[in-house]
Amino acid sequence: MVGEWTTSELAELTINFDGKRKPVKESDRRAGPHPYYGASGVVDYVDGFLFDGDYLLIAEDGENLRTRQTPIAFMAKGRFWVNNHAHIVTGNDKADTRFLMYALQNADISGYLTGAVMPKLTQGNLNRIEISHPCVTEQRAIAHILGTLDDKIELNRRRNQTLEAMARALFKDWFIDFGPVRAKMEGREPYLPADLWKLFPGRLDDEGKPEGWEIVPASDLIQFNPTEPLRKGTPAPYLDMASLPTSGSWSEPPVIRGFGSGMRFRNGDTLLARITPCLENGKTAFVQCLPDNTVGWGSTEYIVMRPKAPVPAGYAYLLAREDAFREHAIRSMTGTSGRQRAQGDSVATFKLASPLDKNLWHAFEKQVSPKFEGIKSNAKASETLSALRDTLLPKLISGELRIADAEKFLELAA
Repeated sequence: MVGEWTTSELAELTINFDGKRKPVKESDRRAGPHPYYGASGVVDYVDGFLFDGDYLLIAEDGENLRTRQTPIAFMAKGRFWVNNHAHIVTGNDKADTRFLMYALQNADISGYLTGAVMPKLTQGNLNRIEISHPCVTEQRAIAHILGTLDDKIELNRRRNQTLEAMARALFKDWFIDFGPVRAKMEGREPYLPADLWKLFPGRLDDEGKPEGWEIVPASDLIQFNPTEPLRKGTPAPYLDMASLPTSGSWSEPPVIRGFGSGMRFRNGDTLLARITPCLENGKTAFVQCLPDNTVGWGSTEYIVMRPKAPVPAGYAYLLAREDAFREHAIRSMTGTSGRQRAQGDSVATFKLASPLDKNLWHAFEKQVSPKFEGIKSNAKASETLSALRDTLLPKLISGELRIADAEKFLELAA
């Protein structure tokens, strides 16, 4: 198979659309339905769109390319904008667009970057990148194999978005908006099963909270920065700040590292970034990735949140994603410009309405725990799929592994 491959410059394999790009000043951006892509992926939204279809975006920012902070190349689909920090191409009649994406992801393009202070991948150098490839039919077969794995990963990501949205909606309805109580006051039909409906009081009191509930600081329901034993130098799962997502609950997989100095946590804890701009950007995680009965550790810039019984573990994470709580945490930040931090003690003063009936807490746990278990299952499956894709990609893109062998490998893996 290797003998059937040839090497071509990217210009021979692509149609370039850089001339159609359009930068939009931040002051001119406004909410819209279509993503706006740049060197760092989706950066904002604007009205209207420039492109409609399947295109390959290639980062122009050399520093991002060198450090792999963003993908070298990724597919953009549907309607979107592109600024002048990402090249945009499609494959021509000699090349499959998605195959080119995988080929570039596997390529070493450091020799094509120019500029010492602000390195860039110019259009001229982009065109000179050499790509080894088979005929377009085999390119499509390779792209299909790798794309099938990526499509499954994307499907799991969307499933997890849905599961979290369901959990957050339930949290907001029960503990922020008091939806069941308001529905009873207005004489509306029950929208929860009878056993859940009866757990909620029939009216709000003069303070605007459900009758019989208490207004308490978050520290009454959640332990902030709990202590955990971990001897210095002991190897333990480690999560750095880059591991925390800005949306969603699942972190990157931990690495094993000897404990030095940092926050300690267990499965079921929530990690909230406390330093600017990580807090404002939404870096938060619900820890589910550790081995059972294991203490993990991470950045000193985390606030660790652990619910107190009978409050379920997921409650702290859902609170950490609630807008009012995050605004409270951001307002509490102190320190010099650019290094401001929220303190656990200040964040813990956030006021919450708390039911006194333990049965309501147990009912909430029964509703949300399966959703977080589903998120964990999907994320673990995606990690396996990602590792499989990363194993196959260089072998398929180089021609080392035949398509039939790869398909057989996938069957065995499944």
